[in-house]
Amino acid sequence: MTYEERKAQVYSYLGKTVTIGIDRPIGFVHEKKDGTRLNYPINYGYIPGVLGGDDEELDVYLLGVDHPVESYTCRIVGIVHRKNDVEDKLVGVPEGMSFTAAEMTEAVHFQEQYYDSYVETL
Repeated sequence: MTYEERKAQVYSYLGKTVTIGIDRPIGFVHEKKDGTRLNYPINYGYIPGVLGGDDEELDVYLLGVDHPVESYTCRIVGIVHRKNDVEDKLVGVPEGMSFTAAEMTEAVHFQEQYYDSYVETL
């Protein structure tokens, strides 16, 4: 996927309602190859069947849901643009909720601290 295709893809989801699968629910601990542990304070998942820039399913951070879920229907309200990676991430929230770019940035910092990224909101 080219850079232009990647950007067009994530922009096409802004404002849309999608059902996402959650493969890393709140509390999930990811053991990294270097031995560090990444604890997920939010639900993290993907849009089933939609491939992102890394040729895996397009990732979505789910904000505004304070308990682990297996799937969720949410509205896409933000994009986490990664300048030093082959993929971008989407940010979904329950219908009717909103977050500022600063709130989204803070919520995804646990993972995005390892990348040169910024958040763009709807």
